[in-house]
Amino acid sequence: MDDRGRRWRLALGGDDEALTGRDQRLSAALSALYNADDEPSGKGGKSKRGGLGSSSPKVARWLGDIREFFPSPVVQVVQKDAFDRLGLRQMLMEPEFLAVMEADVNLVADLVSMRGVMPEKTKETAREVIAKVVAELMERLERRTAEALRGAVDKSKRTFRPRFADIDWPRTIRANLHNYQADHKTIVPEKLIGFMRRQRRIVDLDEVILCVDQSGSMASSVVYASIFAAVMASLPVVATKLVCFDTAILDLTDDLADPVEVLFGVQLGGGTDINHAVAYCEDKIEKPSKSHLLLITDLYEGGNAEELVARIARLQGQGVNVIVLLALTDTGNPFYNPALSATVAALGVPVFAATPDQFPDLMACALRREDIHQWAAGQDIKTIRPDEGA
Repeated sequence: MDDRGRRWRLALGGDDEALTGRDQRLSAALSALYNADDEPSGKGGKSKRGGLGSSSPKVARWLGDIREFFPSPVVQVVQKDAFDRLGLRQMLMEPEFLAVMEADVNLVADLVSMRGVMPEKTKETAREVIAKVVAELMERLERRTAEALRGAVDKSKRTFRPRFADIDWPRTIRANLHNYQADHKTIVPEKLIGFMRRQRRIVDLDEVILCVDQSGSMASSVVYASIFAAVMASLPVVATKLVCFDTAILDLTDDLADPVEVLFGVQLGGGTDINHAVAYCEDKIEKPSKSHLLLITDLYEGGNAEELVARIARLQGQGVNVIVLLALTDTGNPFYNPALSATVAALGVPVFAATPDQFPDLMACALRREDIHQWAAGQDIKTIRPDEGA
C-alpha cells in the first residue's frame, strides 16, 4: 500500500485489515475519539461508534498511544478534543467529582496521565485522591513486604528487648503463661522474647533496582511498582532504586520517601526504549553479585532489541539477578511481546507476570537467590518458555 492510500484509510477510520498493526492501533486511538458520535451505518453495516468508556480505565493507554504517534503540539490538540467531545473534563477534571469517586489503581493511573493538563484546583484534589489510594495500598502491602524481606533477622540468637516486628510470639506467650488474666482472657507479656538482628554494614546490603516501563499500557504496573519501591526503601535490609522510562529516563530514587511525589513525577505514555533504560541501570550497579534488576515492561521495544538482549545476557553473566515482569497488576494477565519475551527467556531469565500479593514473596525468593522458575511454578504462575515466540 502506498503512503497516499494508507493516509486515506486512516482518515476514514474503522477496522481495516490492510493496515499494519501499528497503523491499526493509530486508527483505533483516533476512532475512539472522533468516531464516538457516529451512528451505525445501517442494515448489514458496521458501526464506527468509539469512545473510551464511562469508567475510563483505558484513558492512560489511549493517551500513551496518542503521545507515541503524534508530536507534542498535536497531542495537546487531540487531548483537548477528548475532553470536549467525550466529557473527560467533567469526569476527571472536576474536583467535586473526584472527591466522591471510588478511587482505585486505575483511577490513580488516569490522574497521573492527565496531571499536565489539569487546572491547579483539580490537581490539588487529584493529589488528595492519589494520597488516599497510596495510603490504602501501603497499609495492605507494607507489613507483608517487610516480613517477607526481613532477611536481616538472625533467628539463631534471642533478645529480651526486641523491636515489635521481631518478637517471637510463640516463645513470648509460653514464657508469660503464668500471667494469664482470666477476667480479660488475655496474657500480660511482661517478658518479651525476640529475634536479634544481624549488624550489617550498608556496603553489604543487597541492591534492588526496579526499572519500570511508564508507557501507557503499563500504567497500573507503574503505580504498584512505585508503592513497592517506597516500601522497600523504608526497610534497612535492602538498598532500593526506582527508575522509570519511556524514551527518556526518570530516576525517582531520591523521592521514594514520598510515594505520592513519586507518582506525580511519573509521565505515563509515549514511546519505549528499554535498552537505553537497562544501560542506565547497568551503570548504577557496583556489586553485580549483590544486585537484583527487576525489569517491569511488556517488552515492546522501540529501541535496539538486539542490544537489549545482549545487555541482559551480560548482566546475568556478571552475576546480576535479572527478572522480567511483564505486568504487576491485580489480574496478573499481561499484554506483551511474545517474540522478544521468548528470546529473553532463552537466556535463562525468568519472564512472567505477577500480582501485588505475589510480589513480596517473589522479592524474598530473589534476595535468597532461590530458583525463581520453581517459585513461580509453586504459585501456579505461567512463565514464558524459550520456544513460545516461534
